[in-house]
Amino acid sequence: MTKLHSLGILLAFFACFSSPPVQAQAMNSAPPPQTPPAPLVTPEVHPDHTVTFRFRAPGAQAVQLAREGAPAVPMRRDDAGVWSVTTAPLPPDYYGYSIVVDGQRNLDPYNPLFKPNLLSTENMVHVPGPASAPWESNEVPHGAIHHHYYRSAVAADDRDYYVYTPPNYDPRASAEYPVLYLLHGYSDDASGWTAVGRANVILDNLIARGQAKPMIVVMPLGYGTMKMITGGWDVWDRQDIRTENFSKFQQALLGEVMPQVESGYRVAADRDSRAIAGLSMGGAESLLTGLNHADRFAWIGAFSSGGLPEPFDRDFPGLGTGKSPALRLLWIACGTEDGLIDVNRRFHHWLESKGIEHGAIETPGMHSWMVWRRNLAAFLPLLFR
Repeated sequence: MTKLHSLGILLAFFACFSSPPVQAQAMNSAPPPQTPPAPLVTPEVHPDHTVTFRFRAPGAQAVQLAREGAPAVPMRRDDAGVWSVTTAPLPPDYYGYSIVVDGQRNLDPYNPLFKPNLLSTENMVHVPGPASAPWESNEVPHGAIHHHYYRSAVAADDRDYYVYTPPNYDPRASAEYPVLYLLHGYSDDASGWTAVGRANVILDNLIARGQAKPMIVVMPLGYGTMKMITGGWDVWDRQDIRTENFSKFQQALLGEVMPQVESGYRVAADRDSRAIAGLSMGGAESLLTGLNHADRFAWIGAFSSGGLPEPFDRDFPGLGTGKSPALRLLWIACGTEDGLIDVNRRFHHWLESKGIEHGAIETPGMHSWMVWRRNLAAFLPLLFR
């Protein structure tokens, strides 16, 4: 065999390993990347306070906008498969919403503003208002939000709570502050009043204007048992779980959260410096806890209370007997379009029959955060006066 022939065989041998067959090259080549669709401008808030919502769903049969405080409305599809709807002018506020595609709720992928919830997280849209609106951010001194975790022996789980401290709070100083225990509603988590209700912003504004006293606000997880969440909305038909929830929540608040707060923060521990208030389920918890422990709370607020057990005499046995110390404030509010208005009115009349002094406030609105932000802004200036 000649040297030239041997060299040819050797080159052919290496070519088998260095150059894959044409068919193999075609199989291994990736398809060219597809250009993603352009981002949608949504929600788009217009100068006249109308809002346009858009959602891309080319294969959908029906798409609706489900907005907090309003009935769901249909959206219209364009040739590109983008559905849209424009609202009437909206009063300045923050509105939760979701997009319902063929009966299934969806998040808006182009909106990073979320409304956290344990059962149904949504997006939010901000329709800006004047600086005088309590929930609008302003250039005022700001308080701080502290996030705490602990192991609950009562609930046998790990849970959290938030604490707002007012501007200029100094843990090393001798000054003590009054404290408000502020409770969220059903399906919310402990962040509800700050992430959605903007309680810290409302407090900053009211304190800066001299309309509310500087105070510490504690926002705990409002469930005595998480069976309230794992059972879904049908859990309200389970009297045994409802009773366990309310009972264990009181135990966790009084026996676990309050001692931690009073040892870790400069809070005054007398009843005249302690308030409790909440919305929906938290409103019922505020009434059940506050009215049955009037030796510990002198100020009580309830917004759109939900889940109040009836008959009322059974769960408030000492009320109207003259055995409990007088309250400084009992403030009960509800929206006139709220499905819970009737039970709140019945509770109001029951309190009247017992000779219990209280304020009964009815405002326009449904079972929504737009009502509860206004409730909180009206309630805070009444405290600790």
